[in-house]
Amino acid sequence: MFVTIDPLQLRNAKELGLTGKYRVKFMSSQPISGRATGAMPFEKYTAFQAVDLPDRQWPSKMLTQSPRWCSVDLRDGNQALIDPMSVDEKMRLWDLLLEIGFAEIEVGFPAASQPDFDFIRRIIDEDRIPDDVHIQILCQARKELIERSVEALEGAPNVIFHLYNSTSELQRRVVFGMSRQGIIDLAVEGTALVREGLKDFKSNVTFEYSPESFTGTELDFASEICTAVADTWGATPEAPIIINLPSTVEMSTPNIYADQIEWFCRNFPRRDSAVISLHTHNDRGTGVAATELGLMAGAQRVEGTLFGNGERTGNCDIITMAMNMFSQGVDPTLDFQQMPKIREVAESVNKLAVPERHPYAGELVFTAFSGSHQDAIKKGMSQVDRSSWEVPYLPIDPADVGSSYKETIRVNSQSGKGGVGFMLEEHYGLALPRDLLVEFSGQVQKLTETLDREVKIDEIYQCLLDTYVVDPEPYRLVDYDLLPGRERDQRCVARVAVSENVLTIDGEGSGPIEAFVTALGETLNEPVTILSYQEVGIGTGSDAQAVCIVAIEDKEEGQRCYGLGLSRNTTTTALNAIISAMNRRWAAA
Repeated sequence: MFVTIDPLQLRNAKELGLTGKYRVKFMSSQPISGRATGAMPFEKYTAFQAVDLPDRQWPSKMLTQSPRWCSVDLRDGNQALIDPMSVDEKMRLWDLLLEIGFAEIEVGFPAASQPDFDFIRRIIDEDRIPDDVHIQILCQARKELIERSVEALEGAPNVIFHLYNSTSELQRRVVFGMSRQGIIDLAVEGTALVREGLKDFKSNVTFEYSPESFTGTELDFASEICTAVADTWGATPEAPIIINLPSTVEMSTPNIYADQIEWFCRNFPRRDSAVISLHTHNDRGTGVAATELGLMAGAQRVEGTLFGNGERTGNCDIITMAMNMFSQGVDPTLDFQQMPKIREVAESVNKLAVPERHPYAGELVFTAFSGSHQDAIKKGMSQVDRSSWEVPYLPIDPADVGSSYKETIRVNSQSGKGGVGFMLEEHYGLALPRDLLVEFSGQVQKLTETLDREVKIDEIYQCLLDTYVVDPEPYRLVDYDLLPGRERDQRCVARVAVSENVLTIDGEGSGPIEAFVTALGETLNEPVTILSYQEVGIGTGSDAQAVCIVAIEDKEEGQRCYGLGLSRNTTTTALNAIISAMNRRWAAA
């Protein structure tokens, strides 16, 4: 029998059980896609054209070493802030960047910003620049701006002087109204001005040129203008310049950017006299991917920012880039072991929050709520060899970036027994038996649904006590004495409240627990078999307590029931756990 179903109603059909009972025909063979097809004016946009590079080599490459990193947080990142950094805030971020290990840091645009000028003078005058660190500045090719930049940089040991002008077809046509040759003339004249302005400069200088909006520039023109700049500067293999090829606006899929980089590296006549650098933005959300593929295509250097802060949707996120390499066994040459501190400083000076799901650094990136994920993590963590990391759902060891294993699992209504068990074991050392864990996780599920939110570990622990510490009725341990046995090793004489009466029970055994169980059976006619026993200490000093979990079985009915005891005295804890289990058995009867 056939039932005809609209594809959009397939979910309802499954819920009704139709797909299990009947053979299904669909009303239409059209694919299930967006229901609002044609609602947005997509016709106004033109697809970016691919690069003709049929023998591209980058897809078969692997990243086996880190690039030269350049942080542009203090310039590019700063100019994108709602409230730009003060000099003191810049100093705090500068110290952090040095601590992380950056050897190239873009420190500002001193000719255009007094705070940038003041900051640069401060790190130079206070001797805050290590000998192996290059500071980079950005400058337009105008004589007075170059002179101001040189004034700001005087005394710095190593300097990268970064010149740029926009080269894309769109900018030439709309912004400048200039021909290709006119744009080349601007770049060459600017380079000559910088060279002349720095001729008496005593510091070690590297020249960097960016054909800004490279991704929108014809590749042959990009090669032509960069060749003219390299020739004007006098670049040599022994003293190469930096050619920075920015994805100023991300305009295509990352593979096309990689094709552009590989084409340039192959066809640039002065390739042996240049370090190829990347500076991607994130307009399409693939800035990191584009940078990774660009390195595979032949680039050697990366400019970016911590957490990807920058204009519009941001720059390449160097943290994600470096940690991606780290997770593949490549030395990133940057140190992110104190990720919480790095995040705190960046949030403080940028006045921008790092999202909770930010790769490697967000508060929730190692956290699992799903029950099946939690179970897999728990099993993986119990078996992992930390010298060769391999744990399901955890691509890196959280401890490598200053996170705690205890934060990998949190519990909400989507969680299961694995998460509950992991948290109790990590925080309290309580490894609940599997059947108890299955039973108790149902109680936690009810708690999360009642509260309609995530539950914390102290709430889970309190739920455990509320569920398994049951001593009001029908039994309650009043007190007990342990004496030498007449026939066995230990004798237990205890007073037990039964409803409103207090009875004295007496029994012997090889230890206090067996003696107490014997007394229960002989005096109260409560035959009890101890199936499992677990005791752990929690807390320290005056707050230390013992927690005991026991499973008992009724000899006649074979019913298993768990109870929990809590006391400073380990024997009292064990006896209370047995009483709790008995009370829970009576409550379930």
